[in-house]
Amino acid sequence: MSSVTPPVRRRKHRSIPVGRILLLGFFLIFVLVPLYWMFNTSIKPSDDYLAIPPVWFPEHPTLIHYWAALFTYRGFDGLVNSIIVSLSATALSALLGTLMAYSLARFNTGGQHLSFWVLSQRFLPPIGIVLPIFLIYRNIGIYDTRFGLIIAYTVFTLPVSVWMMFAYFRQMPSSMEEAALVDGWTRWGAFWRVAVPLAAPGIVAAAVFAFIACWTEFFFALLLTSRHAFTLPTVFRAFIGFQGAQYGEAAALAIVSLVPSIALGVLAQKHLVRGLTLGAVRG
Repeated sequence: MSSVTPPVRRRKHRSIPVGRILLLGFFLIFVLVPLYWMFNTSIKPSDDYLAIPPVWFPEHPTLIHYWAALFTYRGFDGLVNSIIVSLSATALSALLGTLMAYSLARFNTGGQHLSFWVLSQRFLPPIGIVLPIFLIYRNIGIYDTRFGLIIAYTVFTLPVSVWMMFAYFRQMPSSMEEAALVDGWTRWGAFWRVAVPLAAPGIVAAAVFAFIACWTEFFFALLLTSRHAFTLPTVFRAFIGFQGAQYGEAAALAIVSLVPSIALGVLAQKHLVRGLTLGAVRG
């Protein structure tokens, strides 16, 4: 009687992805070192700005630059205006973009060329339209107002929101909405109770992109505002003048401006990845 020898399992030797680790390490250094240096500059005394060798860990950290940036240079007013304008424009862009994209995807509104025409509005360079907008705003009395900036940012971000949601609605099957219509729901009810919940990841992704675009926009805010509705990015121009650059205040305000974007990205990370993936695969 012959004994059966069990097969010898060979261990699989996984090769270490050295190239991937080096690339990831280089990317982390490229991103994190400037962020750390900016934070370091925001808390170090003024004498350490241009010290040789550079001061990587200040012995006497201070928060005086944050106070000066927020209250002496009116950074807090710019922060409040940026929050109100960005949130309002994002909400309008997401709402109008969802309605327009659903109409384009389900009813083919405007034929096959309207969707591309909506996206093509984003191709216009801002310098080509900002002067007529400036003159119109001055004539109708909405120059240097939050309302005027909200309208400009909504129009500015609407094409991208429509295009992202159009790709999302187009890949969604319409069978569930048709089942809701058979059950007696109206088209409006099927849209809000079936289509919108299913498209929530895409709406979140479009809203995040719209918010970041509004939060970091500088050109329209510089030309369409003056002393009342100015936003956070326009405050940075006050830190560079004839008497020198205020490195500490600029770094402190930059750190403050990063907080909402990072918090939003972390909170919406799950929906953001899913929304971009589904919209891009079949979009």
